[in-house]
Amino acid sequence: MTRVRGRNTGAVAADQDAAGLGRWRAGLFVLPALVLIGVFLVLPALWTIYLGATDFQLTGTAAAQPRIVGMDNLLSVFSGGGFAGSLLLTLEYVVGSAVVGQAGLGLALAWVMRDRRGVLRRVVDAVVLLAWILPNSVVAFLWIALLDRDSGTLNALLGTPGFGWLLRYPMLSIIVFNIWRGTAFSQMLYSAALANVPRSQLETARLTGATPWRQLWDVVLPQIRGHVLTNLLLVSLWTFNDFTPFLLTAGGPDHRSETLPVFVYVTALTGGQLGLGAAISFVMLLVNLVIAFGYLRLLGRRKDGAA
Repeated sequence: MTRVRGRNTGAVAADQDAAGLGRWRAGLFVLPALVLIGVFLVLPALWTIYLGATDFQLTGTAAAQPRIVGMDNLLSVFSGGGFAGSLLLTLEYVVGSAVVGQAGLGLALAWVMRDRRGVLRRVVDAVVLLAWILPNSVVAFLWIALLDRDSGTLNALLGTPGFGWLLRYPMLSIIVFNIWRGTAFSQMLYSAALANVPRSQLETARLTGATPWRQLWDVVLPQIRGHVLTNLLLVSLWTFNDFTPFLLTAGGPDHRSETLPVFVYVTALTGGQLGLGAAISFVMLLVNLVIAFGYLRLLGRRKDGAA
């Protein structure tokens, strides 16, 4: 009986190790990735936590001999008005440009172009993809040229010379800018998801009189819900940590577009308070974890419901 159990145990182990590598050799394959994660993610995160507990600055005595101040930086983050205002602006930026803009427009484009072929499909794909692959600095300067108050292209087209779009509508400007440059990812992801929806189901819905909107809502969205949540998680985290708006508005005017990444930059580098900036970065990390945890819970509920 013992011999039989040993054979069964060996069969289970063989099933769990289908590649035949063994635990140690499999660990060696994973080791380079773990080293990179440790060097470029874990160590900087730990160093940021340490700096956030000090009064470290770029210049002066605190630069040469920083002191441990404990929770003072965190208390000053939450007691000051700058952090709360920047957090609200960041959430507005995420919801407006990522959740509603990129995800919504990406889904709309993927749905409208799902059956299109020929020149129109290639042109739309090329334009959307070009906006995504261009470097952020290049895209930012293109939009500065578009929105410039003196010689901007938009003012020339609208006949409104001297109108300062970035000064009067700074948040709206960076939201539209981020939608334009980031929609391609959502469109590509949704296009791949729509390609896996059975055509027979859409045809059946159409024959029963369902409008394209009802087909999308009742047939398509329930089947691509996992793709939607995954896309929302990625674009939300990317947008929450996006520093590119600084290239357009530098957080102004009067802090009206100072999202959290810009607020950290201004505090740590422009203001020289690296300890306080590190504390703000740590709070941003916690907010990122909350966002990720919320989306993962929704994904988990979807899998439980499907099971």
